[in-house]
Amino acid sequence: MEIQELLKKPLFQLTTEEFLFVNKRDSQSTITATTESTTPIKTYVYGLSGIATLFGCSIATASRIKGSGKIEDAISQEGRKIVVDAELALKLSKSSNKRRKQTK
Repeated sequence: MEIQELLKKPLFQLTTEEFLFVNKRDSQSTITATTESTTPIKTYVYGLSGIATLFGCSIATASRIKGSGKIEDAISQEGRKIVVDAELALKLSKSSNKRRKQTK
């Protein structure tokens, strides 16, 4: 069975076997298309407790990390509400640690 011929045929003219063949092939291509096109989902943590959980430290230390400016680009704050992009915060923290080691 040639797939191009089957795709040109109207649906009502397909046999059950042809229909199942086209349907199976289409579902396989849809599965591969969706797995390839998935974008990574951003993860966020909220508040000082979220920063503390992310870095595995106390809330007091999380407050110092936030105040130090190391992860400033990852933080979005509106009033008392703090939202932190977790991946970016870890990346910035890691690069900050590398710079500190190089200067010692």
